[in-house]
Amino acid sequence: MIKQTVALVGNPNSGKTTLFNQLTGSKQHVGNWPGVTIEKKVGVFTYEEHEITLVDLPGIYSMSPYSMEEVVSRDYIMDEHPDLIINIVDGTNLERNLYLSMQLKELGLPMVIAVNMMDELIQKDIELNIEQLSRELNTPVVPISARNGQGMDELIHSLIHNTNSSTFTYDVQTEEILKRIISLIQEKKHDGTHEKFYAFKLLENDELIKKEFDFTPEQYKALEDIQKDFCVIKNQRDIDMAVADTRYAEIERIVSMSLCKPCVSEMKSASDRIDSLLTHKYLGIPMFFVILFGIFTITFGWLGSTLQGFVELGIETFSAWLSVSLVGLGASGWSINLVETVIGGVGSVLSFMPQIMLLFLFLSILEDSGYMSRAAFLMDRMLRKIGLNGKAFIPMLMGFGCTVPAVMATRVLENEKDRKMTMLLTPFMSCGARLPIYALFAGIFFPNNANVAIFGMYVLGIIVAIVCGLLLRKTIFKGDGSTFILELPPYRFPSFKNTMMHMWEKAKGFLIKAGTIIFSMTVLLWFLTSFSFSLQMVDNPELSILGGIGQTIAWIFKPLGFGNWQSVISLMSGFIAKESVVSSMAVVYNAATSAQLDLILAQVFTHASALAFMTFTLLYSPCMAAVATIKSESKSWVFTLESILFQTGVAYIVAFIVYQIAKLVF
Repeated sequence: MIKQTVALVGNPNSGKTTLFNQLTGSKQHVGNWPGVTIEKKVGVFTYEEHEITLVDLPGIYSMSPYSMEEVVSRDYIMDEHPDLIINIVDGTNLERNLYLSMQLKELGLPMVIAVNMMDELIQKDIELNIEQLSRELNTPVVPISARNGQGMDELIHSLIHNTNSSTFTYDVQTEEILKRIISLIQEKKHDGTHEKFYAFKLLENDELIKKEFDFTPEQYKALEDIQKDFCVIKNQRDIDMAVADTRYAEIERIVSMSLCKPCVSEMKSASDRIDSLLTHKYLGIPMFFVILFGIFTITFGWLGSTLQGFVELGIETFSAWLSVSLVGLGASGWSINLVETVIGGVGSVLSFMPQIMLLFLFLSILEDSGYMSRAAFLMDRMLRKIGLNGKAFIPMLMGFGCTVPAVMATRVLENEKDRKMTMLLTPFMSCGARLPIYALFAGIFFPNNANVAIFGMYVLGIIVAIVCGLLLRKTIFKGDGSTFILELPPYRFPSFKNTMMHMWEKAKGFLIKAGTIIFSMTVLLWFLTSFSFSLQMVDNPELSILGGIGQTIAWIFKPLGFGNWQSVISLMSGFIAKESVVSSMAVVYNAATSAQLDLILAQVFTHASALAFMTFTLLYSPCMAAVATIKSESKSWVFTLESILFQTGVAYIVAFIVYQIAKLVF
């Protein structure tokens, strides 16, 4: 078996993730780059006698990196020396995508170019001469449609049999200039790899590359003279413009030789017509919230509740059968109680699995369709009022799924103040782990309007983030915000396979948590609620270890309406994982089934205190993993502790206000 490592490189929105999923299927794993908390995907697939490891690099527009993701991609290509590169380009935006392709060609690595979205080119009556494009680039080019799996076999075959390592040849004058710089490189006894790429980067004054070579003053003077000569040749004053013009001139020539577009109609495209409504100056944001409300109505309405009922019935049936079986086997009372507690705790969380999967399904559809970029564009106007820009909404949007990658995503922000401010505000976006808490309380206290109550929590998180942002910008984080440039991809029908895979990956993460963290927390809580400080087993949970701890600090939460030790202990367990709040309640209230827990909470809480509890869980400090990520990204324990105090303090104040208002209403 021949083993090869292939790097998947391309612009954002070029279909890179879809292609990765098509090639690797479920044979993939997710981790972080060594020393960097940026997610990487690695998948393995086989073809003939080849085992191919596919590395999905973060999306980049060029090999001139500005963000950490772009640095990671360039460093991997330059330093890890993959055997092959798949450069995926968007066929509907060839001019922009080929800029990266030209730079990759300068590296001289074996490469195949996969022209994606060929189905859209056909729909638009655009003809692309693949053979001509391949000749012009001196590189194998394969037409594909990653969304529906077309061209996969041809792409894999080309990877193995048709790759070459030739570089791209520019016009004669440019090539002479590059030769002069290469001679400078060779004076440094360079190993000879990627010489043309390095020459171009030195020509355009790339600071990272210049540091690598550590030229003498005489060599720097020679490089400056070469740059001046190049600007004269290209009739440009700025070296960056001269280099960019050189590449784009070649790209325009190649595209004109390979692409035949029909006469452009004056009629708006379908994407433009949809955008006229969804990104409208006044209607865009209301439409965004209407879409979200529709999602919550389906997720927590009849469909979600019916599916949840089936799961609850299955868990209760299994629990009853297991209890009877243990009694029949003569198991001890404490072991039966432990098993019932574990099933009740973990089962109380798993019962919300259908609703969580529905929510992730809809969010995946919005992402794959291209609407999420519009949401960031819309929120740019709102976020500018607090000194941020629409780019900050990308981490916040990710926060609806999980706070950990959302905090990592703050790296897309160039300004350190913007990054830290976004780290403080992102945890207010309600992550998926909080969903079981809302669903539990909304189902008990607002059964006819559960979707409205849960939707209200998500909206409240956004409102609190905006208000806190205004306060922070006028006090701690004074200064102007940075600019925001965003590409809006055309709307596309999401791929069924890709959408299902996204949904399953999120659901799988939830199941893993239920099977590890929540299970462990449930067993630990059972022990702490069953034994006293003297390690004697007790029947009354108030006399237990947790009962004593909870009663000591429960008074703090009395102004919020839930000053009982059970609620306090549940909130404390939420610092480990927010999902464990529900399972902890099942344990501390000794509820064997979801139905029993519902009956107990209906007696312990009021409508007002239930809303206050939901609000506090929405806003207080995120889980331990998210806190660790904040420390890693900020590189400051002081800032991390300040963020915990800030978020928990805001949670207390807002929950108090909600409780007081709710008491007047209910």
